[in-house]
Amino acid sequence: MAAAPCVGRIPEREPHVEVSGLKLAYAGQEILRDVTFTVGRGDIFVVMGGSGSGKSTLLRSMVGLLEPEAGDVVYAGKSFTRAERDERAEMLRRFGVLYQKGALWSSMTLAENIGLVLEEYTSLPPAEIREVASFKLALVGLSGFEDHMPDEISGGMQKRAGIARAMSLDPEILFLDEPSAGLDPITSRRLDDLIVALRESLGATIVVVTHELESLLAIGDNSVFLDGETKTILARGNPRDLLETCRDPKVSAFLRRSEES
Repeated sequence: MAAAPCVGRIPEREPHVEVSGLKLAYAGQEILRDVTFTVGRGDIFVVMGGSGSGKSTLLRSMVGLLEPEAGDVVYAGKSFTRAERDERAEMLRRFGVLYQKGALWSSMTLAENIGLVLEEYTSLPPAEIREVASFKLALVGLSGFEDHMPDEISGGMQKRAGIARAMSLDPEILFLDEPSAGLDPITSRRLDDLIVALRESLGATIVVVTHELESLLAIGDNSVFLDGETKTILARGNPRDLLETCRDPKVSAFLRRSEES
């Protein structure tokens, strides 16, 4: 029998996302099993773990890109996993997703990248779409960059532009996949500050997949630690609490990397 996971302090908030008994597989290969956790409304919730632990696979399942073998994902009391097509499409409009590397369309300006989503899902006229795109870019500190192409700005700015696009439909939940990956420490810290500021100003729930230690300790209210060997959760709770209290050797080694170095 697997040992019980470490548990740190968990914020007492209304449940916004409930994942229960999730089993995920890809091409017949089991990736995760018996994954259960709750994300509180307004949390910055961190999915952490080493390479190959299933972090991005879990996020893909939570946004409907990978169907689970078993289990359920529930948003605000409604099953996403079992929802009919139309109901799921309506639920998806409440999500915003930043994929790894930003995933901006390279042939479009920043404003056009954001506007594409608005054209698809709203009836706003072009002038208002441009106005909304400018507002979203301003929220992430990119006012005046509407007509820049993605390859004309830095990697950190591309990540911020990706977040602006993810916010285009005023989502209730933001999913950010490795937002700090590949960034220098100063740019990464600025992005962390932006994520916290967006949570405070918009009241959104934010789910962040990351293995970046400084980032997850700086922004995380709650977390789960995924393990690629056991294929399940080894720890849950506030990551700073887990740093101090968790004695699982894998979790401790992951969270104490800076001390060891």
